[in-house]
Amino acid sequence: MSAAQDFWDNPKAAGKKMHRLTMLKTRVDEWQQLSNDAIGAQDLLELAAEENDAAVITEVERDLEGIQEHVDRLEFQTLLSGEYAENGAIVSVHAGAGGTESQDWADMLLRMYIRWAEQHKFAVQILERSEGEEAGIKSATLQIDGPYVYGHLRGERGVHRLVRLSPYDSAHRRHTSFALVEVLPEIEEADDAITISPDDLRVDTYRSSGAGGQHVNKTDSAVRLTHLPTGIVVTCQNERSQLQNREVAMRILAAKLLERQLEERESEQARLKGEHVAAGWGNQIRSYVLHPYNMVKDLRTQHETSNTTAVLNGDLDPFIEAYLRANPYSDVSLAQEA
Repeated sequence: MSAAQDFWDNPKAAGKKMHRLTMLKTRVDEWQQLSNDAIGAQDLLELAAEENDAAVITEVERDLEGIQEHVDRLEFQTLLSGEYAENGAIVSVHAGAGGTESQDWADMLLRMYIRWAEQHKFAVQILERSEGEEAGIKSATLQIDGPYVYGHLRGERGVHRLVRLSPYDSAHRRHTSFALVEVLPEIEEADDAITISPDDLRVDTYRSSGAGGQHVNKTDSAVRLTHLPTGIVVTCQNERSQLQNREVAMRILAAKLLERQLEERESEQARLKGEHVAAGWGNQIRSYVLHPYNMVKDLRTQHETSNTTAVLNGDLDPFIEAYLRANPYSDVSLAQEA
């Protein structure tokens, strides 16, 4: 492929293909190594059985446990399929109705996803953050870069519900708060799946607010893009220059348009199958209860744990795996058609 005469005429497209090739080769190499390990263990076990060597048999049993763990991990990786599953992700958190309570809950979720990314050694960048009036955030957008981040996090989109004794209520009563999480695949602005016409955009610039130093606060570096045909609005104020903020905003807009495209096709397929498709905001996926007992429960898979502290500190993998095993990747054909 890379030896083709015109392969490197488009360096960006070529680099993307080479990156994908490397990831696929790594997967194949892992399976090959696992196969070699299994064959070696079988040969050693047969030899130990012939010589009735208990020590070697015990050693082979330990090796087989390691091989089984490797098989389980690689089996899980097969769930991370689809054209965009291997990409990074853009994660947005929006506070629901409820003022300070929901804004604080949105901030807790934002921290949870940052901690999850850090545990996996993924790069995290806050692209946009809108502070709450008293505490927490109204909304925030993260970019998480790493292999198969979108494949892991695609099941996190939906409404997350918190039940706790309110630290902002003088009577310390129990409150229920909601926040919406959006997860989009990170795609290149020039991705063939999405074409954005300049005529369809309204571009507004304004002065950034919040942290960032004097330069951020004194120049019109923040960018707001409005996609006129769909009404989608994207803002970015994290970067120091207007050009950088525009580039980031364009990537987020492309991801949102792609997600809409995929959702429309999924909805149409579900309609033809006679299935009900829940509206986005009403799609409550998980409850986090901190009072009168401790429990986090996913309402789709019924997976639950009483260790709420661990989950809010980023221990999401058991929930992610339960969802992916129950919902094999449904966007594969859609993403390839898009």
